[in-house]
Amino acid sequence: MKRRNAIGLGTAGIAAAGAGFAAGRFWPATSEAAALDPNAEAIAFYGAHQAGILTPAQDRLHFAAFEVITADRDELIALLQAWTVAAARMCGGDYAGPGGAAGGDYYAPPDDTGEAQGLPASGLTLTIGFGPTLFTDADGVDRFGIADRLPEALRELPPFALDALDPAVSGGDLCVQACANDPQVAVHAIRNLARIGFGTVSQRWSQLGFGRTSSTSTAQSTPRNLMGFKDGTANLKAEDGDLLEKHLWVGADDGADWLTGGSYLVTRRIRMRVETWDRTTLAEQEEIFGRDKSEGAPLGATGEFDEPDFEAEADGVPVIAAKAHIRLAHPTMNGDARMLRRGYSFVDGSDNLGRLDAGLFFIAYQRDPEAGFIPVQRSLSENDVLNEYIEHTSSAIFACPPGVRDEDDWWGRALFT
Repeated sequence: MKRRNAIGLGTAGIAAAGAGFAAGRFWPATSEAAALDPNAEAIAFYGAHQAGILTPAQDRLHFAAFEVITADRDELIALLQAWTVAAARMCGGDYAGPGGAAGGDYYAPPDDTGEAQGLPASGLTLTIGFGPTLFTDADGVDRFGIADRLPEALRELPPFALDALDPAVSGGDLCVQACANDPQVAVHAIRNLARIGFGTVSQRWSQLGFGRTSSTSTAQSTPRNLMGFKDGTANLKAEDGDLLEKHLWVGADDGADWLTGGSYLVTRRIRMRVETWDRTTLAEQEEIFGRDKSEGAPLGATGEFDEPDFEAEADGVPVIAAKAHIRLAHPTMNGDARMLRRGYSFVDGSDNLGRLDAGLFFIAYQRDPEAGFIPVQRSLSENDVLNEYIEHTSSAIFACPPGVRDEDDWWGRALFT
């Protein structure tokens, strides 16, 4: 019998592991893998804010949206409590349940699906969010007695020009974002939460991502999207201090006490027409983004983080075009709208014409979508030349509560108490 890190678990260990189980109790504080690779280490699950927001962006993503298929408030609360316990365990590098993959009742389903056996925590973070339909469903029914606690800012996003959204892969009552430095660890986490939720929730849609496209810390280099460009360098970073209070975290005076210290999450699946893009000249590509493709510097500048000069001209023509992506998305052009981005690239095979189904799974956190994502996306959807090469196919918004304080706390406790 093996634990996640090859540690034996006897009946005494199983008996000790209850709802208040402290993740980390039955495996080494630092595994050999974690000692050799910092990316294998565990990230603290408990805290004032949920991990997976300001956490330096990991390399892999498994994002899932769920529908609640029960109308029983107590069942939903019990699920959120069970999910919290399992999430804390898995983020610490342990199995989802005390019996592990092979340590429980031999004639019952295991407490863990087992595919992460032998793997370290790999920087796993799990972040939960609540969608507008959790408060009142599509028919306006208040299933769980929380309609009066719906935050004003948690509204379905308005339609944007050129949207081609598929309702089947949009929205959701609940979401869980799993980020890790090992894809198997991220997939394992979502798979086990879905297993625990069987009969209470059903998975509405999910998205795998790789190769983070954003940096959430100044310690991280800015990665490139599948078009080969660096993007979003002017967005929030973990080191931005007062800007985080202003633009990222929901405040006590924002009208939803249970959400204080949380944030609003917007996701968009953006398919890139890479075959067309790959036949576009370098000059046009750089003009569309408004950046140098090699260094990521704004046109006319030399460094990636140089402030773009939107007034600069060459031969009477703006150096950064009027409809360049960098200009239309920049905070100075959108009432100082700022977000914390942590999106990922995706490649979901090919379509029936042999074209890659690939692009960007956009993820952004903000204090208020009306002041963050919405004005920027409205500007881009109406004017960005990049729209000739992309298509928005999925959209969702969620309210992510503050962090879990300790072992007696659970995801969403303030909302349901």
